[in-house]
Amino acid sequence: MSPGSEAIEFRPFCNSDPPRLIRLWQESRLGRGAAQGIPSDLFDLFVLAAPYFDPQGLIVACAGSQVIGLVHAGFGGNADGTQLAYEDGVICCVLVHPDYRRRGIGRQLVARAEAYLRERGAQRLYAGESAPRNPFYFGIYGSSESVGFLESDPLAQPFFTALGYQPCERFIVLERDLIQRKDPFDPRLLTLRRKAQLEVIDHPPDVGWWWMTRQGRPDSFGFVLTEIATSNPLGIITCWGMDLHSQTWQQRTVGLMDMRIENLDRRKGFGKLLLIEIFRRLREELITHVQIASRDSNEAAIGLFRSVGFEPIDTGIVYQRPTDA
Repeated sequence: MSPGSEAIEFRPFCNSDPPRLIRLWQESRLGRGAAQGIPSDLFDLFVLAAPYFDPQGLIVACAGSQVIGLVHAGFGGNADGTQLAYEDGVICCVLVHPDYRRRGIGRQLVARAEAYLRERGAQRLYAGESAPRNPFYFGIYGSSESVGFLESDPLAQPFFTALGYQPCERFIVLERDLIQRKDPFDPRLLTLRRKAQLEVIDHPPDVGWWWMTRQGRPDSFGFVLTEIATSNPLGIITCWGMDLHSQTWQQRTVGLMDMRIENLDRRKGFGKLLLIEIFRRLREELITHVQIASRDSNEAAIGLFRSVGFEPIDTGIVYQRPTDA
């Protein structure tokens, strides 16, 4: 029986599915943003072990015993990071095996996911994860942060556009080669280094439940730039090892996220100092690349990142279904 002639069954996730889900992930050709060679225990850590995981939200399409498609829908955290926010539902992942595409399977999967989200209270529907609407795939798809569906995943944009979804958020993904590119010279940094010092921390001091369930799952750590005279924080950033992407990228990459510079110290060079000092520390650990992302509307952040050697490598897009659709 050739692919495409079997009857397709749609059903919720069951406990025997993970090996078949991982095989589907690897065979779906998702582009550079998808980690490859994911072992079952890490797929469980990043996706299935979330405390709010609901098997009804992970819907699979089967041809006989083979899983040939999936859609995963869920909910992000509320503004306080203390619980789920059911007003906004998100389609986190859609996969259809290449041998079964263009048969309407993806469309049927999304329709079932939308019904699941609406039944649980969703008033707005999104496609593509971005904080805080990123319940599941941070760490194995995207960049240093959840940035929706990447443009390097060529099927995402035409698929969701055909379903009536419209772009609502756009992110620029940037990368910096730590080995080949020299750190920029800025005379202000000579003075700033006498005023500030870099310290390593386990995690940001104000994190809550949602942060720990998402960003806290990878091997993460943080850097804080403090004023020597007062010990007051000037800037902070979180780093995490993007080791699951090393098979695809053939490089050791650290992701940077949640960068904050205190309001009174912006535009004084402390942001640049924080990043350059981090580059030096990471080189000592034989890290070859760093990656960071920003909303495309944040021109100040993108300008800062480019000033220290980051270059755009991809774009992430979050889509929203119009409320009257």
